[in-house]
Amino acid sequence: MKLFINHLYIVSTPIGNLDDITLRALDVLKNSDIILCEDTRRSIKLLNHYKIKKKLVSYHKFNEKKQLGEIIKHFNEGKILSLISDAGTPLLSDPGKILLNQCIKKGIHIIPIPGVSSITSAASVSGFNDKFLFYGFLPKTVNETEKLLKKLSQNEFTQIFFVPVKKINFYIKYFKKFFAGRKILIAKEITKLHEVYYRDEINNLKSFNSPLKGELTIVISEKNNKVIIFDEKKIVNKIKKYLKSYSLKDTVNLILETEKLNKNKIYDLCLKIKNEKNN
Repeated sequence: MKLFINHLYIVSTPIGNLDDITLRALDVLKNSDIILCEDTRRSIKLLNHYKIKKKLVSYHKFNEKKQLGEIIKHFNEGKILSLISDAGTPLLSDPGKILLNQCIKKGIHIIPIPGVSSITSAASVSGFNDKFLFYGFLPKTVNETEKLLKKLSQNEFTQIFFVPVKKINFYIKYFKKFFAGRKILIAKEITKLHEVYYRDEINNLKSFNSPLKGELTIVISEKNNKVIIFDEKKIVNKIKKYLKSYSLKDTVNLILETEKLNKNKIYDLCLKIKNEKNN
């Protein structure tokens, strides 16, 4: 395969299983003079696996601006450069935008070498509507998370997020608050040895008791636009009847068997009626 000078090749690499790489991607890496990568320690494992010996240059979010001048210099010297991320398709929640825009400004051609992405991989097995929006990593603070998810919850499309495993329980409570009535897929370690897919209704989703390991891609289903009519008088009469013979928990479960309503809303109503009865 012939590569061209004054071109930047954006090369997709495996997200886990090292066999998930295209023949074209391997050709580009073999014929590049310099490979820009986030972490040379991770990228060298891929290159060693395919017996590729090329110069790796560390290029990540902390040195993007600092490295820019040197990288452009390599282009001016007629070098062939490719950019890879730690895993998957570069520039999707990964560094590279500063370099990409500088290449556009300088008239350097940018060529994508398609391949694996955890975004499309998770979406393809979700079973949800294939019209989706990808956000990336969610905010870290409570206020920013609430503000963002409240806004995104108004969107009717399937939505995809990246979530650090250590914060999954933090985000679950906000998914339940803003995406009630939707379904969720939590994809863990896609293509890797401990690959797992958790599927559930968001209303029923519980926090994980034991800490998860690995990387998570979250897919939330499209918005359910069916209007649920809440006949409060009818529900209240049912609750009063059940509470005469059953516990609060059993009453909630009995109501949910026949009424497609939010569990938290039913629980709050049952608790209110029970407290009124006891007073």
